[in-house]
Amino acid sequence: MDTVVVTGFPGFLGSRLLPLVLAGRPERRAVCLVQPKFAGLAAGRVRDLVQVDPSLEGRIELVEGDITRPGLGLDPALDLASSTTQVWHLAAVYDLGVDRELAMRVNVEGTRNVVRFAEGCEHLTRLHHVSTCYVSGRHCGPFRETDLDVGQSFNNFYEETKFLAEAEVDESRAAGLPTSVYRPAVVVGDSRTGETQKFDGPYFVVQWLLRQPRWALVPVVGDPTMVRFNMVPSDFVVDAIAHLSELEASVGTTYQLADPSPLTVDELLDELCRATGRRGVRVHLPRRATMWALRHVGPLEAFVRIPADAVPYFVHPTHYDTTNTQRDLTGSGVSCPPVRSYLPAMVRFMEGHADAELGVMV
Repeated sequence: MDTVVVTGFPGFLGSRLLPLVLAGRPERRAVCLVQPKFAGLAAGRVRDLVQVDPSLEGRIELVEGDITRPGLGLDPALDLASSTTQVWHLAAVYDLGVDRELAMRVNVEGTRNVVRFAEGCEHLTRLHHVSTCYVSGRHCGPFRETDLDVGQSFNNFYEETKFLAEAEVDESRAAGLPTSVYRPAVVVGDSRTGETQKFDGPYFVVQWLLRQPRWALVPVVGDPTMVRFNMVPSDFVVDAIAHLSELEASVGTTYQLADPSPLTVDELLDELCRATGRRGVRVHLPRRATMWALRHVGPLEAFVRIPADAVPYFVHPTHYDTTNTQRDLTGSGVSCPPVRSYLPAMVRFMEGHADAELGVMV
């Protein structure tokens, strides 16, 4: 039996990636570790997937698990280690404002437990680990796919613990475990439909613009002409991972799933104004004072609905190299679309779902 074990289901990326992992392999089944509080959501997501693709019927099993516990909290009677050929690790806390204790427990200890489980799988062909470009922290300048520890500082505990988690995977790779690492940049909605599970990053600016009249104030920190904001649509991330994961050459390889030609913050603000039908009036603000005010002046953050933790990403000094990604996607038909092509879909989806509960996993 060809079994893949998946963490992070029924999260947004995991739900879209799973059918592609199973596609074309009728002998393969997926075992998804699910926290009890997400059991109902996960069962509903499986029903949705089967309705779209009946060939998935009976091939997705949900089991109660917890990556923060040794053995992933699995019932030993399942004996998954004997049949598991791949482990897909997507589970993590993605909150920029997460406290360090929780981030360490889920992102670092959780990844360590996943690695230990993978090491015990006698037929393992790959551990697939979904990381983030922001393991770079605030490294100034190019950050290569072969880079990890470059002495960087971090904006928050999310970045720090994702860095430490990837270090766990890197250590296991050095010891001989077959691994592939995927580092998405800021992930936004589907480039065609705009569908997403959460509104953060550039969506904070979109909602701010949508709440204003045609002439809209646009807060700016730093020099927006000197900084690039790297974001990628979710369908590109999912399609790229699905393709790259099937390549023999991807064993031992790290991929930065980033836009090779990102817009500057200045260009992005122009495009967001255009997509929302607004004329932007720039208001330049000092970064440190702005973050302090958002953190400590309660009514201000509630009014603008832009958290302080989001501000550093609009003055982010890192440029992400995508050499491995572009090389190994050549000929696949998968490429990152230009930002201008999908911003209208992003805005339309947010306009239609601004007050909706999108089922974000916390």
